Amino acid sequence: MARAVISAIGKDRPGIVNALAALARNLDLNIDDSRMTVLGGEFAVLMSLTGAAASIDALERDLAALCTKLELGHIFRRTTDRDRSLRTLPYRVRVRAMDHPGIVHEIAGFFSARQINIEDLSTDTQPAPHTGTPIFSLTMRVEIPAGAQPRALRAAFEDFCAERDLDGSLETL
Repeated sequence: MARAVISAIGKDRPGIVNALAALARNLDLNIDDSRMTVLGGEFAVLMSLTGAAASIDALERDLAALCTKLELGHIFRRTTDRDRSLRTLPYRVRVRAMDHPGIVHEIAGFFSARQINIEDLSTDTQPAPHTGTPIFSLTMRVEIPAGAQPRALRAAFEDFCAERDLDGSLETL
């Protein structure tokens, strides 16, 4: 079983997901993980596909032609299954705050400095009711090494958030 990850981005419009899914189906590839979203006026796709090595070869060739036709920028990358030999504990991080530059950088730095891997991260900004003030929301899944001390980490994260006027939580999944 071979694996590839593709990324594509282009002007948002109907039919992009269908075209990419049809390509995968026609090559007898399984879409086993994906993220798709509209960011600004662009539609972005991140997709992991598995199947026979010859089908992955064909995907690399055919994806370029399809993306040219659909006016999408794209990246193709062969990969392997994720190494799961390290024992980790999954935690969810949530943060809300008045929006300002640097929030993601500071939060990522907190976890990076502690050698904690960010497995998934999403952000959003919405106007607050009544005032319209932009409110930033972040949700992420992190992998805490099994030997770490969750209580100490949670306390450090709470202090970190308090110092920056962030409403944050760190909880087990």
